[in-house]
Amino acid sequence: MRKSIAITAAGLAVTVFGLTACGSGSDSGKSGGKADGTLVVGATAVPAGEVLTYIKDDLATKAGLKLEIKEFTDYVLPNTALQEGSLDANLYQNQPFLDEFNKSKNTDLVSVVKAYLPPMGVYSKKIKDIAKLADGATVAVPNETTNEGRALKLLAAKGLITLKKGAGTDASPADISSNPKHLRFKELDPAQLPRSLDDLDVAVINNNYAQDAGLSPAKDAILLEPAKDNPYANLLAVKRGNEDDPRVEKLAKLLVSSDVKKFIAEKYKGSVLPVTSG
Repeated sequence: MRKSIAITAAGLAVTVFGLTACGSGSDSGKSGGKADGTLVVGATAVPAGEVLTYIKDDLATKAGLKLEIKEFTDYVLPNTALQEGSLDANLYQNQPFLDEFNKSKNTDLVSVVKAYLPPMGVYSKKIKDIAKLADGATVAVPNETTNEGRALKLLAAKGLITLKKGAGTDASPADISSNPKHLRFKELDPAQLPRSLDDLDVAVINNNYAQDAGLSPAKDAILLEPAKDNPYANLLAVKRGNEDDPRVEKLAKLLVSSDVKKFIAEKYKGSVLPVTSG
């Protein structure tokens, strides 16, 4: 069954603990900031957590920024924590996801700057070439609204399916107008997709979950999103009204700095792509 916003039971258990710890230290600042001016930022582990850790260890002190990173294992709690004030900012989502989240959850979160692009990819343990996808193959896609639409658009761009005219970022299998290979679609929790590859012909997997599972998007994906004109760059988000927080401005500047772009290029070798502007 399709879900508007994805969440895993394991992610909930792990992250609720993290939120409790985070909330206990939040007693001042514009939102979740600590008394010493530390900026508390939520992130998924890869690549957001790694990028933020690099900034914290190598760049933040010189920039006059105190940074604390709270890692999450799902796509819901980083935004609810930000809305409720136990985080000052988060880094993990793209603009279509943020727009859908605000709409469905009645939150008021805004983008500050685009940081990098984690391209979505198609993975398989059965074929090495997307052109070899068999008639009637089982294709798994994320069961979360914007990521499912994103996955279907990737398949459509390759000509594997055709979507109905006007199908947007919230497209679902019901919006498929032509399916020449008679592909069978299976909707799964995004975090479950890498673990299910043995039972599937192919799966369309979000970048962070692919890398968490030891997959290299640049090397292992049999189809990967292009960077050009891609609307899915991950962004630094805050609750509306906190865009001008000096700490947020410092982090935003660091995220698009030449140092961070170099770090992304060297560490991820094409599996995550830097962006040139916010």
